[in-house]
Amino acid sequence: MTGSARLDGGAPSAPRRAVPPPPADGPNPDGSSAGYAVGRTLPLRVEAVRQFRRRRTLLAFAILLVLPWLLVAAFEIGGEPSSRQGAPGLVDVATAGAVNFALFTLFVSAGFLLVVAVALFCGDTVASEAGWSSLRYLLAAPVPRARLLRQKLVVAFAYAVVAVVSLPLMSLVAGAVAFGWHDVRLPTGGTVPVGTALGRMAVVVAYALVSELVVAALAFLLSVLTDSPLGAVGGAVGLVIVSNILDAVTALGGWRDFLPTHWMYAWTDALQPQIQWSGMIKGTAVSVSYAVVLLALAFRRFRARDIVS
Repeated sequence: MTGSARLDGGAPSAPRRAVPPPPADGPNPDGSSAGYAVGRTLPLRVEAVRQFRRRRTLLAFAILLVLPWLLVAAFEIGGEPSSRQGAPGLVDVATAGAVNFALFTLFVSAGFLLVVAVALFCGDTVASEAGWSSLRYLLAAPVPRARLLRQKLVVAFAYAVVAVVSLPLMSLVAGAVAFGWHDVRLPTGGTVPVGTALGRMAVVVAYALVSELVVAALAFLLSVLTDSPLGAVGGAVGLVIVSNILDAVTALGGWRDFLPTHWMYAWTDALQPQIQWSGMIKGTAVSVSYAVVLLALAFRRFRARDIVS
């Protein structure tokens, strides 16, 4: 007699529905632990907060935000600016208004101060973790290597962008307070309305960001290769110094066009009566090409690296 028939000869009862067993705590079909999701590991917000709390971040931004006010004080103490050469330069029109002052500040800072700031944010991000012996613990969390490197790269680039943009913004504020808002005087002569000049300044800042891509990418690569943040930052800054020295060797001729810093000041072409784009286009091509190669090397090296620290 089957289990579905009644003993008293009545109609057979309906079969009982099987109750599925409770889910067991085990790995997911892809082999990962239950409840583990790659997309939830090391969120950008967490990494951004971790980087912001470091002293070097606060110190770098403090220097960038104080520098414009120091330059204002220098002009107030020293009087009217003048260039040493006969040809007019940005220093000659630095006090003509807020935008002129911001352009001058960017000009004197792009070659070294901004280079150091960008190298600091991008060169310290991975090397500092290795130096503190916390990199292997992040990977054991577990955070996949590609995701860890991508999250750190995005945050480092974001801080570098904020650093580069914050300097001209604070310079506009300081220049407006000290020299007021006036039409922009071009070094070559003539003036440009403030509205038009602000659009050109946006182009200048955008190109300054692009020109720093080589520094950022090299610093990030060195951060992957070494456990010393100072070595990564110093290596990237050293590249700029060596490139500038080679760029001064006129005997190199056309080879200088391929140096990473040869087009660093091509944004000054935006201060002509008519914007000249050729130099900025060439500089963008060189900078982006170097950055893509260096970042590809960084990801490849980190994927095969033995993490022991």
